[in-house]
This record gives sequence, C-alpha cells and structure tokens, in this order.
Amino acid sequence: MFATYLIGLREGLEATLVVSILVAFLVKSQRRDRLPQVWAGVGLAVALSVLFGWLIEYTSTSLLSRYEDRELFEAITSVAAVLFVTWMIFWMRRAARSIAGELRGKLTEALAVGSLAVAGMAFLAVIREGLETTLIFYSAAQGAAGDSGPLLALIGGIVTAVVLGVLLYASALRINLSKFFTWTGALLILVAAGILKYGVHDFQEAGVLPGLNDLAFDITSTLDPSTWYAALLAGMFNVTPAPSVLETIAWVVYAVPILLLFLRPARRKPAPAPAPTETTTTVTERGADTGAEAEAASTPQRA
Repeated sequence: MFATYLIGLREGLEATLVVSILVAFLVKSQRRDRLPQVWAGVGLAVALSVLFGWLIEYTSTSLLSRYEDRELFEAITSVAAVLFVTWMIFWMRRAARSIAGELRGKLTEALAVGSLAVAGMAFLAVIREGLETTLIFYSAAQGAAGDSGPLLALIGGIVTAVVLGVLLYASALRINLSKFFTWTGALLILVAAGILKYGVHDFQEAGVLPGLNDLAFDITSTLDPSTWYAALLAGMFNVTPAPSVLETIAWVVYAVPILLLFLRPARRKPAPAPAPTETTTTVTERGADTGAEAEAASTPQRA
C-alpha cells in the first residue's frame, strides 16, 4: 500500500503545485474573476481521470472474458505505466525550476484569449497528472482485487498532497521540493521496476513470453510470502521470493541504469562568452567613422 500512497502523494503534489501557481498568479494579478474557470478545468480533469480509471477496470473485468486476454491487457497497461513513470520523473527533474515561469506565461496568453482558454489550460495542466495517476495506480494495484487498501492508500496520498499544497500556498510550510522529487523519484523508479516485472509475468501468463516456470531463484523458505514483510516488499516493489528468469532480468535491466541516470548530477551549462564591451564597440565605430571622413576629404569636389 505504500507504493500506491507514494504514487498519490507524488502525482497529487505535482498537480497541486500547478494549480497553486495558477491561482496565485490570478490573485496577484487582480484577476480573481477567472478563478471559477480554473476550478472548472480542474474539476473536469478530475472527473475524466476517474472515468478513465473506471473504463480501465471495466475493460479488464467485463469486456475481456478470456483469462489470457485479461492478462495481456494488464501486461500492456503495466508497460504503459512504466513509460509514464519514467517520462514523468525525468520531466519533473528537468522542469522543476522553470515550471512556475512557464505556467505564468501560458496563463497570461490564455487570459488574453478568454475564459475558455483559462479553463482549458487548467484542464490540460491537471489531466496529465490524473491520467498518469489512474494508469499507474491500476498497474501497481494489480493482484489486490477485493482489497480496498490500495485505493485508500492512494486517496491518502492525494489528500496529503493537497494539504501540503495548501500549506505551501499559504507560506505556512516550506520544503525542499528538489530533494522531495529526487527521493520520491528514486522510489518510484523501484516501483516502476516492480510494475514492469509484473507486466512481464502477465505476458508469460498470456502465453506471449516463454519461461513462466523457469525460476531465477527460490527463497520461499527464507522470505515466506505469508509474512507481513514479504507482503510489504511485494506490495511496494513487487519483490517476490520465486520470480522467473525473465522477470528478474526485466527488473534489473530497468532499475539499475534508470536509477544511475536519474541520480547522476545534472551537468552545469557553460557560462556564455562575454559580450563586446561598449568601449571596444565605440572605438571600432569611431575608427570606421574616421576612415570614412578621411576618404571623403581626399575625394575631389565637383563644381
């Protein structure tokens, strides 16, 4: 359940920060009259995200009758969720410092267009997070059918994110967002590795990939699946005591290089070359002027 709580917290905080930036900009710009459009866009994005989650669940449980088809559907959604997670954490790492300025610029343009543009911008800013959250949650919570724990954990993470966002907006709490997104990003990479491992298992269950019974290792005697800590590892990072060879390869091949790439220190851009000084430019221009004057003086005048 910690994995789904982390998903709700991370995605919820991103969406909350976006909304708080938009609201703060409108308030400081004396454009409170546009706030209803922002909240309308946010509400529509949340509603469509919930609808998207219901559609995924309905497709898996009702539209797909064959066991193999359901496993294949879950495998595809798992791979899609891994792609979303990977793109999201690297995008947030790159855009964290400039996101506020970019949002303000886009909102200024939207204000010049009209109410629908403002609502549309708020909608687009939140819908991406909502769809990502829904897809990642569905993939992370697979195998917990009939258990409301993952859903409650997700809701708890979102509520925590909203509270943090409100406190940040009110300047009552200041946290190092760079460190927050770094640590949660690293944990989400491990969660994504577990989701990918689960997806490979589903592909094997569907008969798309071979080797379902070819185990990489079996430590069931050491890591009893019935214990609470084994359930915690399985729920957080899909660490199981008897994975197949392909599952293990997928986990390692994804987790190790992505973690190293994500935790690598960002390269600093070289400082731009200094611009020509005013003195040099003035001297050059004066030299050109002097040359032109000399040439004019040496040219004979026509009567």
